[in-house]
Amino acid sequence: MRNVDLSDPIPFEIALKVADAAIFARAARHLKNIEVAVLRGTWQGQKYDQIAQECGYASEYIKHDVGPKLWQLLSSSLGEKVSKTNLIAVLSQQADRVPKPRDTRTTAELGKQSRCASVDWEPLTGLIPLDSTFYVERPPIESHCYEEVMRPGALIRIKAPSQMGKTSLMVRILAHAKQQDPQAHAVALSLQRADRAMFTDLDRFLRWFCAAITRKLQLSHSVEAYWSDTFGSKGNCTAYFEDCILPEIQGIFVLALDRVDEVFLHPEIADDFFTLLRSWYEEAAYGESGNPLWRKLRLIVVHSTEAYIPLDINKSPFNVGLAIELAEFKRDRVF
Repeated sequence: MRNVDLSDPIPFEIALKVADAAIFARAARHLKNIEVAVLRGTWQGQKYDQIAQECGYASEYIKHDVGPKLWQLLSSSLGEKVSKTNLIAVLSQQADRVPKPRDTRTTAELGKQSRCASVDWEPLTGLIPLDSTFYVERPPIESHCYEEVMRPGALIRIKAPSQMGKTSLMVRILAHAKQQDPQAHAVALSLQRADRAMFTDLDRFLRWFCAAITRKLQLSHSVEAYWSDTFGSKGNCTAYFEDCILPEIQGIFVLALDRVDEVFLHPEIADDFFTLLRSWYEEAAYGESGNPLWRKLRLIVVHSTEAYIPLDINKSPFNVGLAIELAEFKRDRVF
């Protein structure tokens, strides 16, 4: 190992290539933009709060999720402990010896791969289509979800890191619901589709939320015409569902919210939005208001990180319903 003069470290661009190559060799993926931002900020001596402010993310997300997971991934990829304090030294020492991945497959596994070489493989990045032969089930997760989504007041929470099959599972739950109930309506709404400006104000966000669902259901109602200044944002949103969305649906209504992590980054709206979802869950499950329309609603919430925001346990949707956490496949489930 060569001596490293930390008063004159290697250029960040070289360090970035070392880190990215090591992670790709270990995890078969490149660094994400937010991970690059954390690396660059750490390299420049910035604290998590500064990095978060420059990137437009919540500091708790950087501090408790992105940062720790990045150091853990770098540690396993480089073969030695990596942290904020020794990042420059480790990457400088590794600059001329990025580790190569060691092939630990058995002869039987290599033979199995050889037999699969003639298959017309399809790209497996992102959503795996419903008719794909490459979707691998995780028994009994699918069966539990299929059973739960048909229950009045169902709330299914799917959590897993990126590229672990969350969205692919979600669309299969929606398809099952429509298969079981021909009159069912299913809406999958990715919160990543909302412009960043929508997250700056609760009223604006909930207007977008209702309008996006209305468009997906191909309804003619106008959110702007219906919204009233007399009531609060959550009251308007709930009334819009009761008066304009739920009455239009004959069967069950499955609302799947993907990329909910986007809301975690905006504490100014997160508390109210998640409190609203919890209240809808309680209406659908227990019928506290006496409005039977809510029994049509089933909720699916998909996210990849923890909710690092203070939520009242009695107002949070993250401690009720069916919790699903996807784990990595074992090698014998991949081939």
